[in-house]
Amino acid sequence: MKAAVIGMLQSGKSTLVSAVSGKPPVPPGAPEIHEVMVPVPDERLDWLTELYKPAKTVHATIDCLDLPGLNFTDEHGRAAARKLFGQLRTVDLFVAVLRAFENDSVPAYRNRIDPRKDLEELKTEMLLADLELVTNRIERLEKQMHKPTKTQTRDKEELALHHKLQQILESEKPLRQAALNAQELELIKPLGFLTLRPMMIVVNVGEKQVGQTMDLGAAADGAEVICLSAEIESELAQLDAESRAEFMKDLGISKPASAQFVQSCYRTLGLISFLTVGKDEVRAWPIRAGTIAHEAAGRVHSDIQRGFIRAETMSYEDLRRLGDEKAVKAAGRMRLEGKTYVVQDGDIICFRFNV
Repeated sequence: MKAAVIGMLQSGKSTLVSAVSGKPPVPPGAPEIHEVMVPVPDERLDWLTELYKPAKTVHATIDCLDLPGLNFTDEHGRAAARKLFGQLRTVDLFVAVLRAFENDSVPAYRNRIDPRKDLEELKTEMLLADLELVTNRIERLEKQMHKPTKTQTRDKEELALHHKLQQILESEKPLRQAALNAQELELIKPLGFLTLRPMMIVVNVGEKQVGQTMDLGAAADGAEVICLSAEIESELAQLDAESRAEFMKDLGISKPASAQFVQSCYRTLGLISFLTVGKDEVRAWPIRAGTIAHEAAGRVHSDIQRGFIRAETMSYEDLRRLGDEKAVKAAGRMRLEGKTYVVQDGDIICFRFNV
């Protein structure tokens, strides 16, 4: 899973990425995209590691792309942003970081502290980038219509679809609201439209705002919104577990940023995790909710999917409650599932296969 963390200048993006990843923040003014892996906190893996004593424990991860701060106040800034947008057309998710904290020593974008306006401006620029892309594609396809080609029928279908997309974008709506079918999505997949991607929102607040919620109204467009202080969370990440717990209690913080961030990413993308266990490895595997066992097997290895026989399955909750696999089997809670079984969050699966 790849998430692009975007926001205006001085929004606190890099501080947030540092807090959730434990890596040092990117130096201010760095012009390139920085990539860091953020482990997905999962208490189930901690307990399973104690039970199985594996050689290694592997958490699921989120690949975070930390972008330079965006600046749409002049043509140079817009051109730089468009260039960055062009590198983000294969990401799975956008995380918009909006500044709500006051700090006189950190200049505010456009001399304002207004998360809603920043979000509206960011969304508008992404719409315009997609509109430019679809307009260019329409021009190319219209030129191709005058030439007899083997793909003319497909080109006509694509041209009609792009006219539809153009109308949606010109009405200032993101393409994820277009209700496209699977065939249409496949047709435009190579273009990687930005506004087809889901978005979650992080409002970066000051210390006095910790614990508050923020209503961004229609600007949020139904996206999940979480509020946290990136500066405080970055400081928390540097503390030992005991000091961190005490500090969080004093500040009224129930979950660290890493947990809030990851859980919101998972919900936005509709992800769950199934687990594999053993003496060699205990591991979490992220998949889309609704994934069947045959497809989940392919996440582990293509040979397992190809030679799939069955999935020996138990739930983490049953294992935790009963204590070990022997007790789970004795209670009749170990199941044999076929290819079409829909994998559930927290399923512990041993795939049987033959190739």
